[in-house]
Amino acid sequence: MEKERPTWSSRVAFILAAVGSAVGLGNIWRFPYIMGQNGGAVFLVVYLGLILTICFIPLFTELTIGKITKKECIGTYEQISPKLKFLGFLNPFTGVLISSFYFIVGGWIINYIYLGIKNAQISNYESYFGTFVQNPVTPCIFTILFLFICIYYAGRGIKKGIEFANNVLMPVFAVILIILTLFSLSLPNAHLGLEYMFKPDFSKLNVHMFLAALGQALFTLSIGMGALLTYGSYIGEDKNITKTTYTIIFSDTFFALTAGIMIFPAIFSFGLEPSSGAGLVFITIPQIFAQIPHGNIVSVLFFFLLFAAAVTSGISIIEVPIASMIERCKITRAKACTILFFIIGIISIPATLSFGILGNYTIFNKNIFDFLDFITSSMLMPINALCLCLLGGWFFKIKGKDFIQNKFLANIFDIGLKYVVPIILAGLLYIGLN
Repeated sequence: MEKERPTWSSRVAFILAAVGSAVGLGNIWRFPYIMGQNGGAVFLVVYLGLILTICFIPLFTELTIGKITKKECIGTYEQISPKLKFLGFLNPFTGVLISSFYFIVGGWIINYIYLGIKNAQISNYESYFGTFVQNPVTPCIFTILFLFICIYYAGRGIKKGIEFANNVLMPVFAVILIILTLFSLSLPNAHLGLEYMFKPDFSKLNVHMFLAALGQALFTLSIGMGALLTYGSYIGEDKNITKTTYTIIFSDTFFALTAGIMIFPAIFSFGLEPSSGAGLVFITIPQIFAQIPHGNIVSVLFFFLLFAAAVTSGISIIEVPIASMIERCKITRAKACTILFFIIGIISIPATLSFGILGNYTIFNKNIFDFLDFITSSMLMPINALCLCLLGGWFFKIKGKDFIQNKFLANIFDIGLKYVVPIILAGLLYIGLN
């Protein structure tokens, strides 16, 4: 068992870890296709408005509660009341379920890196991807490999594992993203992609777009997973939560926007469909690489970019159940990681096979993969975020005046934390279930 609670070695290390948690597949894989399915630029306007205003409140609250309690998720609720302890279990449970489908996508990424390295010649990526995910062996191997990588770094602890992974991968992520964005902007007709991103058509605005934007904002910022609460519990007394919250939000927004600028000009340059859904990264984008000189090199860079994003976020997700097991079960980090490895592996294998031999097995008319995605993003994450806001506003009584000098803005924060954000989250939860 860890004899004393670990802390971050520096403010920079903490910020890199927190940004690494927020900046993940939600930015590079999920954001472009959600934006493509919801009207392009007008979705971006709504998304930016929400992420820069509403989302500040639960993000700041989650970090602050972690810093105040210095406990993992279960201990945080138990500190308020033993009767609330059961709510704390929702966070590590959510982390396990998210990992069980998120790491499958991580396995797909590893496979595409391998394809780029060996310069595989594939004529039809739609057919290839469909055949690959239906294979009963190879995707499972890559899923377990990705799980092992994340568990390995988490098992090394805060400084030697989580900090090291983020300190190396986040700068590499940023450099590759900038290189690929400049390359995309140099393609013919790249301006059409920029117009799609930044020229809004407000006639496409609707309630479902608002909900999609809010759900994407919560997902991409890791709000409601327990990751930021856990990371917040490792903060020393000298860390400025307000500055850190703004840093996370602006970094996450920058990476999401840059990812869009990287992807949409390339899509329009080659006359492809921007609303092609979740297959955008694994079917549409590889078609572009196949048509350009030395496309395999660009492909390796792109998918390593995704790999870096997926690993840093993946580590933060599994740190939630790891921290809970260490502190609640009084076991070592190594033992907690070993147990979690088998738990996630047992759940993720059927989810991986849900595209093939288990495809006919459904839960509420969804295959296992889609069900895990639905129950976490549409149910558990909003519930967790809602509970945290109520916890912060009504039990810990976090006040805007303690960190906002402007009295009007401080009052806005208080109203938002106690009433507005909980109502919005409850509405999102209700609509998601209907």
